[in-house]
Amino acid sequence: MKSKFLQRSVDVDIYVPENLLGNETVNLLLVNDGQDLAQMEIEQSLSSLYTKWKIEPVVVVGMKANEERLLEYGIAHRPDFKNRGSKAHLHTSFVINELLPFVKKETGININGKKAFAGFSLGGLTAFDIAWHNSAVFDLVGVFSGSFWWRKKDLSDGYTDDDRILHEMVRKTATKPDLKFWLMTGTEDEKADRNQNFIIDSIDDTIDVVKELVSKGYHRPSEVFYYEMVGGKHDVPTWGKAFPKFLEWAFGK
Repeated sequence: MKSKFLQRSVDVDIYVPENLLGNETVNLLLVNDGQDLAQMEIEQSLSSLYTKWKIEPVVVVGMKANEERLLEYGIAHRPDFKNRGSKAHLHTSFVINELLPFVKKETGININGKKAFAGFSLGGLTAFDIAWHNSAVFDLVGVFSGSFWWRKKDLSDGYTDDDRILHEMVRKTATKPDLKFWLMTGTEDEKADRNQNFIIDSIDDTIDVVKELVSKGYHRPSEVFYYEMVGGKHDVPTWGKAFPKFLEWAFGK
């Protein structure tokens, strides 16, 4: 599809459940970095869950990123210290104003259930940000190995944990968006340990997001579910293994 906001064509894969009768509850899942879904064997995962009657029908929409990914993904209007994410607000506008109407027109399906947004790494940070600011549209957020390190300062420039942009965003938002969150990390997501507490940064940063959400009044595990995969890495095979667990959490019967 052509995007006026991104000034480019966006390749989109849409996975539609078979044999819909028209009286079902049908959910929607948008996924950043949709180019990874085929390698994650999303069709096989969905088919298996349907066969076992584990999940309700869900239309899955994967948006494929291109060479502009580091500019289009991030937190809207809050680029990091390297100015990555400077077009994130345009990606938000694309999703809300162009993609959602396109999916409705293209599928002809009445999406009458839950709407979720998920992503991996930087795409996960982006999904969180878009859902957070559009909770009238979305109900659920799924983040796999999220780039919650997203920060205003480089580590060598007097960085403290208060420089993490998403944590500050959650803390300073006056309202409590009506959302539920599924956050995943792997114990081998990375090696970095900036505060040398023997816990890798990706786990520290994600747990600190959980703490911010709990401080805001969200309840664990009903509204904030944290999944730590032992041996999980920052890669597509890991996220592929975790994805069915997210689908069951989000759309379970």
